[in-house]
Amino acid sequence: MSRALIIVDVQNDFCEGGALAVSGGAALAGAISEYLDAHHGQFDHIVATQDWHIEPGAHFSEEPDFVDSWPRHCVAGTRGAELHPDLDTEYIQAYFHKGQFTAAYSGFEGILAADDAVPTGDRKPGVMPLGGHAVDGAVVDSDAVGEDAIGLDDWLQSHDVEDVVVVGIATDHCVKATALDAVQAGYSVTVLRGLTVGIAEDLDDAVAEMEFGGVDIA
Repeated sequence: MSRALIIVDVQNDFCEGGALAVSGGAALAGAISEYLDAHHGQFDHIVATQDWHIEPGAHFSEEPDFVDSWPRHCVAGTRGAELHPDLDTEYIQAYFHKGQFTAAYSGFEGILAADDAVPTGDRKPGVMPLGGHAVDGAVVDSDAVGEDAIGLDDWLQSHDVEDVVVVGIATDHCVKATALDAVQAGYSVTVLRGLTVGIAEDLDDAVAEMEFGGVDIA
């Protein structure tokens, strides 16, 4: 049995100064890095997810309701989609991009980024990778989108993972969705509450929903 850590959406747009900032996001990036330094040996695999929006439809809105629609954020290939600089990527083995053409909260909706993709989304202007195209003036790689795309569940199964630990942003949205989908996929799931931050001031309902869904909260 293998054990994996899933780092959810610790991106610039979800941290202070970003388009959809969550209070404490930047500090969380540093805290996860410290945790990785101390505990990376407890995991066989470490992966990260990123919102990676190209044309997500009604997920973006000029008048968002902050339930089903949101301000533009984490546009593929832009700085906002980059992982926060305080998140140490040394131990991260794979990156999963989600939400290219629709809303996507769970990391299990993500697809494996191409081997030659820069995980932070930083690409030199004017350099068009095979299968890539421009979004808001930035060049993004869309090779992985299609029938041959490898999803997070596929990747975890191929690495014999049975136990997952989830951290990241936001407790009451993408962390919750990822954890609950992991349970549904048959994994033993733990969320490290102290290594998540949420949008709502009161996260008791989100935590209770995860616990009711079979997630261990540590």
